[in-house]
Amino acid sequence: MKVREPMMQALLQTLVRALVDDPDSIDIRQVEDGEWTRYEIRVAPEDTGKVIGKQGRTIRAVRQLVKAAAVRSGERVNVDVI
Repeated sequence: MKVREPMMQALLQTLVRALVDDPDSIDIRQVEDGEWTRYEIRVAPEDTGKVIGKQGRTIRAVRQLVKAAAVRSGERVNVDVI
């Protein structure tokens, strides 16, 4: 387990919680994929559009923030909405 992983999940949790109407339905899973770490975000079906945003702008911004946080530790991360 990398040192920064709990911080990444906490960052994602905070960002997504601010976007959705049902914060209790948020499920963030971490999947190790070789040298990459993938975070899968699951939310209530009615909140999926809020997380993705118009033309994917919101999820793109979330991905940029998480990747910027990961650069300091040399990690490679990706964020997907499932």
